[in-house]
Amino acid sequence: MNQINVPRPNDLDAFWMPFTDNRYFKSHPRLLARAEGMLYWTADGQEVLDGTAGLWCCNAGHGRREITEAIQKQAAVMDFAPTFQLGHPIAFEAAARLAEILPQGLDRVFYTNSGSESADTALKIALAYHKARGQSQRVRLIGRERGYHGVGFGGMSVGGIGGNRKQFGAMLPYVDHLPHTHDIGRNAFTKGLPEHGAELADRLEDLVALHGADTIAAVMVEPMAGSTGVLVPPVGYLKRLREICDKHGILLIFDEVITGFGRLGTNFGAERLGVTPDILTMAKGLTNAAVPMGAVATSDGIYDAIVNGSPDGIELFHGYTYSGHPLAAAASIATLALHKAEDLPGRARAMEPYFEEAAHSLRGLPNVVDIRSIGLVCGIELSSRPGKPAARAVDVFRKCFDDGVLIRTTGDIIALSPPLIAEKQHVDRIFETLSGAIKAAA
Repeated sequence: MNQINVPRPNDLDAFWMPFTDNRYFKSHPRLLARAEGMLYWTADGQEVLDGTAGLWCCNAGHGRREITEAIQKQAAVMDFAPTFQLGHPIAFEAAARLAEILPQGLDRVFYTNSGSESADTALKIALAYHKARGQSQRVRLIGRERGYHGVGFGGMSVGGIGGNRKQFGAMLPYVDHLPHTHDIGRNAFTKGLPEHGAELADRLEDLVALHGADTIAAVMVEPMAGSTGVLVPPVGYLKRLREICDKHGILLIFDEVITGFGRLGTNFGAERLGVTPDILTMAKGLTNAAVPMGAVATSDGIYDAIVNGSPDGIELFHGYTYSGHPLAAAASIATLALHKAEDLPGRARAMEPYFEEAAHSLRGLPNVVDIRSIGLVCGIELSSRPGKPAARAVDVFRKCFDDGVLIRTTGDIIALSPPLIAEKQHVDRIFETLSGAIKAAA
């Protein structure tokens, strides 16, 4: 009999872990070994309820047989085929299925492998669009403070998280930022869209006046900023951004890596918030995270300007070896079928009131300074310990995990985004466990 020798589970030296305190983790490892439905199990058999959909991505829950079987079937037929000057049917089918649920007018799909790649792709498309229209002077890109658009140099430059930037020196040139919209003083403990802050969109006019409208290519924002602590846009804010972009010929890009595929109770956040961008990025829920995949959707106008406005030959000098990978395409088709058959956005809408009340029931606990929620996502902000930012939330994270619930923290903010198949008993368990952990961290 063949024997396969594998490293012991605690042999952790080789893997340099991303966004992780490697020294702490490797002395206190928390290893997930199995997943199904709403649950993970650790390597030693402890059950852990998933309060974060993995990393905002397993919207249909874990271990979905339909997705697994689609990947297995495709792997047996064809494991890989290039999409440079060639193609394979399943990538085109996946794009057509995706176009069916995208916001109206966004039906051209460029495949990537992650949200980071989607962000950089969207920025390149925006620049290429203006150049194709004879406006190559439009090279400036506008992001927003506390925005997150992945870790490529494009997305990182337009993004607004200091910790993601300070180690790496100069970013892309010709980038500026809008202010963030987070305002605890006026909007604390908001359910849904906060009332105050729409006027912050007018800061785009200030940047237009500073740089000149004809130098700005695009504005990129998240409809709801997830990774910096669930920052929900104020009423009217995105509509105002849309109006200013239209006025000055600036493209509006929505990063929907987190808000796409049902998280806010609609297929995409653009629908929930009533504003359609020119370009939309996505990843995570596109394949339920079973195989890495991302995508960028654009309007026909953008596609036609670049493709039909170029000389013969390659129109966009950009792409990835794994763009439209056969296994990812199979996973996407199966995921989109589940998304439709089980009406995952509808399930999120139905659960939203119960989830919202459970989240806001934590108001009044020690050190809770704000709670904000929309769809099936919420942020609970804690006061920081003097001289030890993020330490309180880290203690809450570790206590919750040890008590059988997975949460996510960013700074001293707790973010919850359970799979969209969550039921009331799951919501109850998440918030009961979290309540105990917050009290313990007081």
